[in-house]
Amino acid sequence: MKQLLRILLAAIGILGIVAVAAVVYVTTFLDPEDFKPRLTAVVEEHTGLHLALEGPITWSFYPRLGVSVEQARAWLPEQPEDEASFAAINRAEVSIAFAPLLRGEIAIDGLTLDGMRLNLERDEEGEGNWEPLVERLAERSDEKAQTVLAPASAGPNADAGSLSVVLNIASVEVRGADIRFRDMQRQALWRMQSLNISGSNVNPVSPFPLKAMFTLTRHNRLDAEVLERTPDLTSDVDLETRIRLKLGEDRVVLENTRLTTRTRMDAEGEPQQLNLRAAEIVAHLEEKQLSVIEGVLETGLQNAEKWQGSLALALAFGLESDWEAQTAQLKDLQLTGPDGLRVSGHLNIEQMLDAPRYRGQITAAPFTLRPWLSRTGVELNTANEAALSDIAMTSPIEGDAEQVSLPRLSLVVDDSTFTGELSAALDGTRVAFDLEGDQLNLDHYLAGPTTAQQASRGFLRKAIAQSSETLLPQAWFSELSLDGALSVERLLLGGLTFENTRLQLQGEEGEHRLSGFESRFYGGELNASGRLDARERIMEWALAPSVSNVQAGALIEALGEETSPLRGRLNADGELTSRGNSRDALISNLNGQVNARLDEGAILDINISQQMCELVAQLEGEGTLRDWHADTRFERFDATLQVRNGIISSDDLLITLPGINVNGEGELDFNSRNFDTQANARLVDTADAACSVNPRLQQLPLPVRCEGNLGDDHTQWCRFDRDAFQTAVVDLLRNEAGSRVTEELEERVGGSLEQLDEHLGKGAGQELREGIRRLFN
Repeated sequence: MKQLLRILLAAIGILGIVAVAAVVYVTTFLDPEDFKPRLTAVVEEHTGLHLALEGPITWSFYPRLGVSVEQARAWLPEQPEDEASFAAINRAEVSIAFAPLLRGEIAIDGLTLDGMRLNLERDEEGEGNWEPLVERLAERSDEKAQTVLAPASAGPNADAGSLSVVLNIASVEVRGADIRFRDMQRQALWRMQSLNISGSNVNPVSPFPLKAMFTLTRHNRLDAEVLERTPDLTSDVDLETRIRLKLGEDRVVLENTRLTTRTRMDAEGEPQQLNLRAAEIVAHLEEKQLSVIEGVLETGLQNAEKWQGSLALALAFGLESDWEAQTAQLKDLQLTGPDGLRVSGHLNIEQMLDAPRYRGQITAAPFTLRPWLSRTGVELNTANEAALSDIAMTSPIEGDAEQVSLPRLSLVVDDSTFTGELSAALDGTRVAFDLEGDQLNLDHYLAGPTTAQQASRGFLRKAIAQSSETLLPQAWFSELSLDGALSVERLLLGGLTFENTRLQLQGEEGEHRLSGFESRFYGGELNASGRLDARERIMEWALAPSVSNVQAGALIEALGEETSPLRGRLNADGELTSRGNSRDALISNLNGQVNARLDEGAILDINISQQMCELVAQLEGEGTLRDWHADTRFERFDATLQVRNGIISSDDLLITLPGINVNGEGELDFNSRNFDTQANARLVDTADAACSVNPRLQQLPLPVRCEGNLGDDHTQWCRFDRDAFQTAVVDLLRNEAGSRVTEELEERVGGSLEQLDEHLGKGAGQELREGIRRLFN
């Protein structure tokens, strides 16, 4: 036993002495510089690259056996050597495990690259300078690859198969690499700086850990670096994964991948963080296919100007893509975020590299839209503070890199439900829709606090009491192309109800038309057309409304929220224009004309004919025995309203009653909200007159004056114009009796009219009655 032990120890000693002697011989008597010509020849033969080894080649013996090369550069075929090299390294080192050499195996213990530089370019035709190199490498056979692996020390006639290469690299490190990509086709310069890659136990059988860190920048012009411009994009990237090299199956698998990026779009901007997690990423190299299993994309978006803190979004997905067929399927999409955001669906993408097109399905569970609008810079000030707080939708989705379409949309907005189709350009320059809805209360989405405060003061006062802030985003409308159709069973606007409403909108590059607006409107019909020109600095508006057979009573009650004093069927049409983009500007520049007529009309709960006849009878010293209707039915109500710079005026107001004509004039200033109107009622002797009339009384008007402000109490608006009536009576009597009674008559009439103000329609002063009877009989 002792003898056997001595033999084993002696054998080990001899092997150790041989190994040490071999290493001493190699490192002492063989000059690594002698291998430079062979190395450069091998590289050029197999890759076509022109290699220049400017630094020394050195052996390393401790702590491991290896070789290192310093300051190496390579140029592409036909590339002048006075240009920047295609590739370069400061130092490369390969170390080999010593023990496997004794078994005839080459086991790479470590691989290190310091200061690697790579210059990639793509010309204007889209061809990359690396493509010929890739094609040449692809042409090399496995046998020639084995020849490359044969060590130089084996001599030029060595059998490459006499040594087996064990691919199990204990350590791989790439430090401080710099990769540039000049894209002349898109006039962009990409740069990957401070690239560090580390891996351990690299082998083709089992997974091994891999880490990478680098900074990615992009300039939007090729000479930006020469001009010392700040990058247009800077992103810090950190990758950690476990990689499995299934080279026999031509697959690469990444397990438990974590990718983190922090991106700045400008030097002063907040970094936008994005994290990608995936249980498994599989790349089929030969088939050019990529799949992602249980992927999760998380973001932490920052915008210091529009919201505080970061906006956390998470997108769960699965991916199956075929780069050769240019297709991809995004499966099991689940987007979640704050304020109840939950969107699910799937997408199929075609022509992914050339001209991407996609189609799929998208569903959004109910969520609150208001805070999302606030994050985009839109601050809502709506009459209903809960407006846009309940949004949900589902639809197929399709589109490309320029537009998106929802062809069968089901949309819920608060209490409204719409169906139809909606499409838009991704840059916001085109919008098209064709939607049908059950109801829409636009009052909920109009200006807030002012509308709420004015809600009980009537439509007209509400409409002109709003703030003067900008109404429309003119910059957007000036470029917008619009094609829209909307049908709503019940539409509420300004306290008014529109039924079975249908509108058509068309526009091109800022010139928009309301080609049709049709609606059932309080028992009648409302039609309108209009135009909006947003191309010039000041927006121009035009509107041509028309109503027919509208129930005036119901409309007045809706406008003023009080019991209507009138009934009848209103017919009106007109043409209006204005300029500006605020309520104040639109009101100040409002011009046009409106023609109005009221058919089958009546003033309710008062009979003016009765009161006029009773007044006449009292003036005549008689009474009336007729049975009177409770309302004043009039035969005609016409008016032409002229609008000039926000002031509405009319000088031809005409109301015809049986035996009575009412003529009036007046104006309403929308700017100040002040109004002043005058009307005169006169007795006329017609076939259907309510009572017989003294011819002289036909000349006597009954004047009424209405003046004030729309903000005042409406009960104080109108009054009997005593001064005008007194003047009319005096003028009439003066014409009949001459100037001899002027002073006395004025005094008598003035005193009697004090009572007339209190008892108009019931009686008048005895002195006034007797004086008029003496003159008129």
